[in-house]
Amino acid sequence: MELQGRVALVTGAGSGIGKAAALRLAREGAMVGVLSHTEDEIRKTADEIGHAGGKALPLVADVADDGQMRKAVADLVAAYGRLDVVFANAGINGVWAPIDELQPEEWDRTINTNLRGTYLTLHHAVPHLKRAGGSIIITASINGSRTFTSAGATAYSATKAAQVAMAQMLAVELAKHKIRVNVVCPGKIDTEIQENTQQRNTEEAKVPAEYPRGPIPLTGSEPGTSEDVAELVLFLASDRSRHITGTPVWIDGGQSLLV
Repeated sequence: MELQGRVALVTGAGSGIGKAAALRLAREGAMVGVLSHTEDEIRKTADEIGHAGGKALPLVADVADDGQMRKAVADLVAAYGRLDVVFANAGINGVWAPIDELQPEEWDRTINTNLRGTYLTLHHAVPHLKRAGGSIIITASINGSRTFTSAGATAYSATKAAQVAMAQMLAVELAKHKIRVNVVCPGKIDTEIQENTQQRNTEEAKVPAEYPRGPIPLTGSEPGTSEDVAELVLFLASDRSRHITGTPVWIDGGQSLLV
C-alpha cells in the first residue's frame, strides 16, 4: 500500500492505459479521481475500484474545457481534501494525413485535446500539489520523442514532443515545491486508440521500413499491455522514484530503437 492516504487524479481513465493506471494506483491505497468525457466508461472504472475495496470519484469533463477541468479538480480536492499525484494521460491520435491534406479543424482538435488538455490539467492541479509536493506523470509517446516515421501523424507527434518539453520545463520550475514531473512514452500498447485513429491517404507520407523479426525486439510483434504502463506509472507516482524528475521513459520493448 505504497500510496495509502494519497489522492491521485487520472485523466482518460475510462479505458486503456488510464484505466489500468487508476486501478493500479487504487490497489496501492490511493483515492483516485477518475476523469473522462465519457460518463458510462468512467463510472465503470470507479465501480471496479469500489468493488475491489478502493475509493474512486468519477469526474466527467472534457480536458480541453477550462471550466470543466477547474470544476473537476475542485470537486476531487473537496471530496478527499488533497491532491498528491496527477497522471495527465488523456489524449487522441486524431487524424493522420499528409500535411497538405490535414485540415485546420483536424489539427486544432488534436492540439486542443493532447496539449491544451495537458496544460489545463496541470494548470488547475498544481496549486494543490504545491501544498505538500507530489508527482506529475504525463503520457506522451515514442512518436515525436524518438520515432518520426508514423505516416501522417504530424499533429499527434507535435503534441507528444511538446509534452516532453513541457515536462522538462516544469520539472525545473516545480522542483522547489517538491513536485516531480516525468513522462511515459509508450510504443505499441494493447489499447483501442489505434482503432479510433482516422487515417487518410497516409501512403503518400509513408517511408517503407523492414523489420527482421517484427517491429518490437523484446516480443516480436506482440504489443505491451496497459498494465505494463500502469506499473511504470505506479513507480513514478511513488516515493521509489523520489530522485527522478524531468525524465522521459520509453516503454516500448525496444520498438523505437528500430524505427
